[in-house]
Amino acid sequence: MGARARVAALLAGVLGSGLLFVSTWPLDAMVPRGQLGPGFWPRLALIGLGVACLLKLREERRAGAGGTESSEVLPRVSASRLALGMACILAYVIAAPLLGFPLATAAFIVAFMVVAGGRGVPGIVATAVLATVILLYTFIKLVYLPFPKGAGPFERVTLALYRALGIF
Repeated sequence: MGARARVAALLAGVLGSGLLFVSTWPLDAMVPRGQLGPGFWPRLALIGLGVACLLKLREERRAGAGGTESSEVLPRVSASRLALGMACILAYVIAAPLLGFPLATAAFIVAFMVVAGGRGVPGIVATAVLATVILLYTFIKLVYLPFPKGAGPFERVTLALYRALGIF
């Protein structure tokens, strides 16, 4: 990708994040003053996206001012790994309401790490468990987001896990 195309993409990222940021204001119309509404987290992510694009734009400008074009050759993307990664995401979206957020998230992390090339079983399992617990505390205990608990026996497993972790 040429320098102009990279600059154009970064400018589009800044503009797009700004427009989407403005479009989130109606999300908080019914939230009492002083409380976080449903627009808070998307706005935070959009601010992060805009700032990241601006920083990358500044880096691109500095590289262009020096007259050096990056000669770094990126590795070729494996189409099969890309397809498997996308399949993992789709499976996660389908499985979360059935298995519940904790089980689906842990399974997704394991599957995605294997697709990405992770081979150390203890590291993969530890990452999946730790990341799932951190996400549970962050989004359920701290932010109060209602995640799917699962259907049938999976709901009982999710609720037992929540109680064991002190979330409920």
